[in-house]
Amino acid sequence: MQQDEILLTPWRDYPVEDTDPFTPPSEEKWDFVLVSNIHEMGSEKEIKRKKFLDELSKKGFTIKKIEDTKLFYGVRAPQHIFRKYQCLLGNPDRRLQSQSSPQDIPVTTRIRIVHFILHNTVTPDFEKLQDLIKKNVFEAAFPLHEKEEVRDFLKEKWARWRGVFSQQPIEKIRCYFGEKVALYFAWLGWYTCLLGFAALAGVLTFVAGITLFSSSQVSREICEANTTIMCPLCDKCPFWVLSDTCTYAKVTHMIDNEATVIFAMFMAIWATVFLELWKRQRAKVVTNWELYGWDEEEEELAMQLINNLQHEPRLYQHSYFRSTIVLLLVLLMIVVLIGIAHALVIYRVIATALFSQSGLGLLHERADTMAVMTGAVLHYLTIVIMTKINRRVALFLCDLEKPRTFSQRENNFTMKIFTFQFFTNFSSLIYIAFFLGRINGHPGHYVRIAGRWRLEECHPSGCITDLFIQMAIIMMLKQTISNVMEYFIPWISHKLRKNHKRPKKRNMMLGEEEEAEDPCKRQWLSNYELNEVNIFSLFNEFLEMTIQYSFTTIFVAAFPLAPLLAFINNLFEIHLDAIKMMRLYRRMVPRKANDIGIWLQVLEAIGILAVIGNGLVIAITSDFIPVQVYKYMYSHCVRENHTDMDCSTGYINHSLSIFHIRNFDPDTLPDFNGDEIEECRYRDYRNADDYTYTVQFWHIFAARLAFLILFEHVALCVKLIAAWYIPDVPQKVKNHLLHRKHTDLRKELSMMEYSTEV
Repeated sequence: MQQDEILLTPWRDYPVEDTDPFTPPSEEKWDFVLVSNIHEMGSEKEIKRKKFLDELSKKGFTIKKIEDTKLFYGVRAPQHIFRKYQCLLGNPDRRLQSQSSPQDIPVTTRIRIVHFILHNTVTPDFEKLQDLIKKNVFEAAFPLHEKEEVRDFLKEKWARWRGVFSQQPIEKIRCYFGEKVALYFAWLGWYTCLLGFAALAGVLTFVAGITLFSSSQVSREICEANTTIMCPLCDKCPFWVLSDTCTYAKVTHMIDNEATVIFAMFMAIWATVFLELWKRQRAKVVTNWELYGWDEEEEELAMQLINNLQHEPRLYQHSYFRSTIVLLLVLLMIVVLIGIAHALVIYRVIATALFSQSGLGLLHERADTMAVMTGAVLHYLTIVIMTKINRRVALFLCDLEKPRTFSQRENNFTMKIFTFQFFTNFSSLIYIAFFLGRINGHPGHYVRIAGRWRLEECHPSGCITDLFIQMAIIMMLKQTISNVMEYFIPWISHKLRKNHKRPKKRNMMLGEEEEAEDPCKRQWLSNYELNEVNIFSLFNEFLEMTIQYSFTTIFVAAFPLAPLLAFINNLFEIHLDAIKMMRLYRRMVPRKANDIGIWLQVLEAIGILAVIGNGLVIAITSDFIPVQVYKYMYSHCVRENHTDMDCSTGYINHSLSIFHIRNFDPDTLPDFNGDEIEECRYRDYRNADDYTYTVQFWHIFAARLAFLILFEHVALCVKLIAAWYIPDVPQKVKNHLLHRKHTDLRKELSMMEYSTEV
């Protein structure tokens, strides 16, 4: 009741210096700091700055000026603003408030409200803070990393490499960075924890493949095929013997085996269970924070009214014309990204031809493998470059849409940047998985680029090793180089800013001793020297993890070690992000949230794509289906009931077609003895007479299609059953909410009856 009396007491008009008399000057608390260059008196920029600061003063803000190489303005909001917030929203932060002084508002809420008011204060020239920053009137605006018990704990116990295997202090992260950041780390920790199970399954699958390294009948046949002459891999390239690729065949069948099918099904189920369990975990967390029914729109309207009582809400609008333009531009960007993937294909084709003619033994003998590996490195470089371009394009498209709120803008931006990044990361992988070796034609009738270079072919044992190499290189580069750059670039930037400022600060301190003794100056300068935090800083971390989640699930059948690499990376990623936030970057503006937003929908979409992608990899990329068709339709096991021979014996000879040398274009052949070589073999199912598809090809095609339909329907049904079996909200949470509603209604009814009796 005492708290209610305080809230209902009319607030007074606070003077400019609204300070707590019990707080020593050395411990003054400031909500925000504005930084400006020193402009000439009477200049346009100086006038604009003064107008903005005057508007803040009219709202009762305390402003403190400190001059150094820059002008620093400390800003503190009056208490009545926060009391209005508590009145309008029913004191939503009561769990974070101090027991000794329940009227105090949490620091995270103070910063969020002040940030909102600063960015929505309009000058007489109808300019906001963001407009003034663009015009260089102000250089920066940021909240402070202050000397707090929570910060000291996070800095010493959480933002340290030695805490890699320790539990995250989610509640303290919330108290310092707000709910949105806390939910990110809660989700990342939960994802990493469950990745451990996926990593274990992937390692077991990989170990099972290693046991087949030398025992696979298919790879043994390739190693023993020292008389099988294969057709040239490029123009003027020599004929080659199938047994020369013995090691490559063993590696292929180490990846491509029956265990891979089981692992792909497991990962489809894992993706669903992970998301369902996260929904339950999230419900527990936000219920504990009393944010389960939090309304973001209501809070935004409340802050708009606190900032300006005459404010009218911006209504929802939708323009079909604008949406059509944005959709067309998005499709155009996707076409460009697919074009880049085609350019990578052309590179590999040309690189294979050049490497085959090289005088270096390694390049000459492993031309196709080297082309795939260098192509993967080039693909990684395009990812790095296009990520920056994709961001600019997505922001431009969001500006065209003119979203009503920041949250709507963030959601629109998320969908666009993820779509662009997905095509940037996976277009080349999709080509290798589903098109490589299937659209290249056949000897005597090859598909050529610009009428000159032949498209790539698959190895007789399949294309899955090419996909394995591509994914392994990209994931390892992203998790080594990218993470190293993610840490060292802001670290170096911080050191350079710090060293660049210090000499000038010393000169200023010598000239102005009184100002040098002001602890605020030291604190503000140290915060200013940190790296700038933009509004999408946390977004970047989410995007990085969702792309990793895509690699971990969509093509995991071709790369069972992907979950293990992701698991190891995330153990360090959590603390890398913590170190950046606590030590290298300015304090992030806390944002309230009760879920991870649209990212959950993105993750659910990835889960569906994972079922489709893994089904296609097993049905099309893998040799699993052709081998099974051979075993049960064409092998000796079909004709003989009892045999000690492996049913896949003879598969390689059955999967290779015959081409007569006389049908080659003489200009494309190397010098060879025509009497010794009259025919060569190539991977396909074609007749030796007219080179049309054989009956076996159509049997395998039908089996691939049937398996794909069966796999996807079974996997999707299992996903739906898992989603139904695991409730999104635990019964404990539901009962807690039910009890709270019942208690509130009973209290209201009791108060009504009491007032009636009186």
